[in-house]
Amino acid sequence: MDKIEYKPIGIIHSPFKTQEGTPIQAVGGIGIDAVAEIFPEYAEGLEDIEGFSHLILLYHFHRSKAFSLKVKPFLDDAFHGLFATRAPARPNAVGISVVRLLSANHGKLYIRDIDILDGTPLLDVKPYIPEFDVRHAEKTGWFETCAKKTAQTQDDGRFSK
Repeated sequence: MDKIEYKPIGIIHSPFKTQEGTPIQAVGGIGIDAVAEIFPEYAEGLEDIEGFSHLILLYHFHRSKAFSLKVKPFLDDAFHGLFATRAPARPNAVGISVVRLLSANHGKLYIRDIDILDGTPLLDVKPYIPEFDVRHAEKTGWFETCAKKTAQTQDDGRFSK
């Protein structure tokens, strides 16, 4: 298959300057504000976005290092297949977060509930629409035994080494 390349549409500015200490999921970043700056050539695409309370951000894990197909996720002591986790070190280092949209102004999205490093390249923005997106999963695999730890867990640097 041919190589696939993406061009960032913007950059995310957040208070998290290093991986260590960054929340590992948006639930750990509740109340944390950030700005997604959309590059001028894409800003027109933000028209009507303020009608949505939440957005799905797709971004590049720009500080992620080599991946392994078996990983020990932050919330468990056992190894699991990479694709059964949300580990940032992946064959295609694409991240996804659902964030709250506070406002949009002059090509900037003011967002809250963030778990993304400062300077992260933004690949795409989509509105979160509950009628389109599954709200409640029936099974969550190995995660079911660790769910209570999510909001308190922060990046310890294990995927950047």
